[in-house]
Amino acid sequence: MEKAWSILPDEWKPILAGRGMRTFRADQILHALYRDRITCWDQATTLPKDFREQLKAEFPLTGARILDTSESSDGTRKLLVGFEDGCSVETVLIPATGRFTQCVSTQVGCAMGCVFCASGSQGVVRSLSADEIVAQYMLGRTFGEITNIVVMGMGEPFANYDETMRALKLINSGKGPNLGARHITISTCGVVPGFARLAAEGVQFELSVSLHAPNDRLRGELMPVNRKWPLAELLDACAAYTRATKRIITFEYTLIAGVNDSRECAEELARAVKRVPMAKVNLIPLSPVSHRPDFKTPDDATLLAFLDVLMKNRVQTMLRRSRGKDTDAACGQLRLRNAPKT
Repeated sequence: MEKAWSILPDEWKPILAGRGMRTFRADQILHALYRDRITCWDQATTLPKDFREQLKAEFPLTGARILDTSESSDGTRKLLVGFEDGCSVETVLIPATGRFTQCVSTQVGCAMGCVFCASGSQGVVRSLSADEIVAQYMLGRTFGEITNIVVMGMGEPFANYDETMRALKLINSGKGPNLGARHITISTCGVVPGFARLAAEGVQFELSVSLHAPNDRLRGELMPVNRKWPLAELLDACAAYTRATKRIITFEYTLIAGVNDSRECAEELARAVKRVPMAKVNLIPLSPVSHRPDFKTPDDATLLAFLDVLMKNRVQTMLRRSRGKDTDAACGQLRLRNAPKT
């Protein structure tokens, strides 16, 4: 049984035809789903009742509901979204002047095991289907018009490549929600085979790479993925991607006090990212996580000194201030708060 939010707009007519259903209804279906934003087929009153009953049986809407919310003083809102099988993920809504960004998840939990990330502290349960990824977006739209999506929530997008791409292509489609490709960013921790696959797609989605350390020794300690795809291999894949697509890659670097925030780390990072043409760096002060109380956020002087080294080395860099720090800021913490106690 196909879920309505997993069907790409151009697929509706052939799918309806294959089931002996009226194909001219495809545009009405799309209008109901993505303009009227229906949450059940009974709300699609432009469609005949008998046809709505067929749609209910053949193409149900994904059962997703908000189980919990956590709101910051800066307006950032984190939602815990539950699905029909009892699994849940987080999606985050981040308001800013002129934009309203949503961070979406692609897996229940995460298998990558980055030591500073709450999402990976309990492993991965399963990957999300395309309709479950779209369902997060549709729930987010009830709080305002989403202008940007970042696939930086729970899970590794390249470990759920096909379903993630299907969901993003649907959200990007002109007959669907019609969110511009350059307003959609995919973030990977460095699953190298995904770079060539994405480059071959011919899409204009933005790409960011979680780096968080400038050498194999430290990155291997913080991010187990580095043991499978070491830094040199990752940087080569990034360089090949930029050459093939002519698109910038953003390196995300979370600064952890006394771990990866030294001047020496900054100098190493500058040398590393210069191996990739068309690259820039986002520096992110750590959002403390409950399962690693030893990890702290660097002070402002350290943050600015690190930034200064990169800029003096002519690396395009931005120091990003964390949002939602006063309320379950780190990815995965709201889900952990709601997890059954054992």
